Amino acid sequence: MNVATGNRRLLFRSGLGAAVFGMALPALAEPETYVVDDEHFSMTFEVQHIGYAPVMGMFRDVEGQFDYDEQNNTLTSGQLTFDSKSVFTNHDKRDDHLRSKDFLSSSKYPEITFSVTDFESTGENTGVVTGDLTLLGQTRPVDVNITLNKAAEYPIGHEDYTLGMTAEATIKRSEWGMTYGVGNDLVGDEVKLRFGFEAVRESGWFD
Repeated sequence: MNVATGNRRLLFRSGLGAAVFGMALPALAEPETYVVDDEHFSMTFEVQHIGYAPVMGMFRDVEGQFDYDEQNNTLTSGQLTFDSKSVFTNHDKRDDHLRSKDFLSSSKYPEITFSVTDFESTGENTGVVTGDLTLLGQTRPVDVNITLNKAAEYPIGHEDYTLGMTAEATIKRSEWGMTYGVGNDLVGDEVKLRFGFEAVRESGWFD
């Protein structure tokens, strides 16, 4: 037996080898659950009206959560649920029309959901979330470009660990069967979506 081999055996017999090699092993990261803070959530949509100007609106009521591993920048699951009756464009008559069967058919389909199916990191703080958007009872895949703006303990209020994000996507509403005004260009088919929200780590809220 050479000197090097003997030294290695002595190191492990004394327990020092296990300690040294154990310290070198990285801790296994696990995804944390984050709950969307509905008080700090904005979702806007934009669609052209007869080609003159975009009409902008939002959904006021939303809830959701997702599982995110910050150490490895991976999003493993998540869902957002919008109340379709909460649509708001600052015009009562138009909002009532949007809730009708011409558009959201809110009485029949009270919820719009987006469920995460995949995630691809594109940078240190950016990625593409792929998910299933269910609208008017139909489900289609949508890619959402997302940016992590900040991750830290909240400086006021609840003071829990919080993520701040923005996201954007563009869809064609006709793919979900919402075709009112598309053929005559009264209402644009393309809808631009933009999200801005904060999400609080669930363990913090329940500590």
